[in-house]
Amino acid sequence: MPSKTLLRSSDVMSLMRRAGEFGLGGENPSADLSAIMDRKDRLIREFAGYRIQQLREFTLYEDDARFLSPRELRVGERTLTATSFVIATGSVTTSVEIPGLDEAGYVTSDELLDLREQPESLIVLGGGAVATEMAQFFCRIGTEVTLIQRSAHILSCDDEDMAMPVEARFREEGIQLHTGTSLSAVSMDGDGHRTVHFTQDGEQKSVSGEMILQALGRRPNVDDLELDAAGVAVGSGVTVDAQMRTSQPHIFAVGDVNGRYEIVHIAVEQGEVAGFNAVGGGPARSCDERLKTLVVFTDPAVATAGLREKECISLGIPYLAASYPFDDHGKSQCLGETHGHVKLMCDPVTGELIGSHIVGPEAGELIHELLAVMYFRGTVRDLLRIPHYHPTLAEIITYPAEELVEQLDSSA
Repeated sequence: MPSKTLLRSSDVMSLMRRAGEFGLGGENPSADLSAIMDRKDRLIREFAGYRIQQLREFTLYEDDARFLSPRELRVGERTLTATSFVIATGSVTTSVEIPGLDEAGYVTSDELLDLREQPESLIVLGGGAVATEMAQFFCRIGTEVTLIQRSAHILSCDDEDMAMPVEARFREEGIQLHTGTSLSAVSMDGDGHRTVHFTQDGEQKSVSGEMILQALGRRPNVDDLELDAAGVAVGSGVTVDAQMRTSQPHIFAVGDVNGRYEIVHIAVEQGEVAGFNAVGGGPARSCDERLKTLVVFTDPAVATAGLREKECISLGIPYLAASYPFDDHGKSQCLGETHGHVKLMCDPVTGELIGSHIVGPEAGELIHELLAVMYFRGTVRDLLRIPHYHPTLAEIITYPAEELVEQLDSSA
C-alpha cells in the first residue's frame, strides 16, 4: 500500500504533463516529495489502525523470537509452548556481493518509502516489480533515473512480450535502461556521487548518480529464528507442501518466508490454509496455484494470471495463444493509453483458459474478469458469450478470444 500510494501521485503528474495532448493548457507541474510522503503516511496510519484493532482478540507479544525445540519458542524473556506454529516473518532485502557497493552506500525500498528529499539522480539496480515501480515514480516527479537489469529484459519472471511495452514507455519518459548486464563494481567520487560499473554486450560501461536503489531481490527472513532447533528444513525459503506444512507437520510457513511468491493475496490464502490446518477443523486444505496472479503497477501496468508461455514451453504443456494490441482499440485511443496488449492462452482441445496476460491501461483491474472465468474453468468461447459494453477497455478481451476460437474451430 505505501508504494501504490506514491505511484498515484506520479501517475497524476504524468497526466498533468500530457495536458496539451488532450487540448488542455496549464502551468508546468512540480512535485513536493515531502508532501507526497505526508499523504502516504496519513493513509497508511488509517490502514494500520484498522489492522491493529483486529489484533485485540489475540495475545500479542512484540519481541524477538527463536525456536528452542519443535514445540518451544523463546520470545524475549518468555518461553512459549504450542501444539502448532505458523511462521510468517516475511522477507528482507538480499545482500549482493558487488565490490564497492557497501562502501559507496545505497538505499533499499524500505528507506526509499520514507525519503523526504528528492535526489537529482537515481541508479536503480534490478528490474523486478519494486525496481520498475520506483524507477518510474522518481522519473515522473523529476529525478534523472537509470535502471540496470542483469537479465535480458525487465520483469524477467514474465514473458518477454509482457515487458517490452513497459521498456518502451520507460525510454519514452527518459529512463536510461540497460538490460543484459553484468555488474562489476561501484565507486564513489569526492562529491558523493556513486558510479556503477558494468558490462553490456561485451563492452565496459558506467553510469553515475547521486543515489543507488538496491532492488536486486529479497530473501526469507529466517536468520534469527534458529529453525535448526525446530527441525524445520530450509531451501530457497522455508520448505512447505501444498498444505503449508514444513518438514515438521505441526509447523507451517506462509507468505514471503516460504519463498514461493512475494504477493499479498497469495500470502493471505496461504495463511488461511495454514490456520485451518493448524487447528484441525476438518479435512486438510491445500493452496491451488492454478490461479496465481501477479500485478506490477508500472505504466503500462502488467497483470498475469495462470500459466505463462515460458512455463508451458519448459513443462511441455500444449497451448494456443493470441494477442491484441491496445493501440488498435477504440477506448484505449480515447484515453490516450495505447501501450501494450492482451494475450490469452487456452487448452488446444477444450479451449479452457489457462493463462491470461495484460500489459496496458488498468491491467490490474481488467485481469479479474479473466480470473473469474478461469476460476470456473471457463473457455475462450465463454468469453465471447459474456456481454461486453462498448466502448470499454474490457471489450478488448474479446478480440484475442475470437482469434483463439477460430484456431480451435480450424483444428477440430
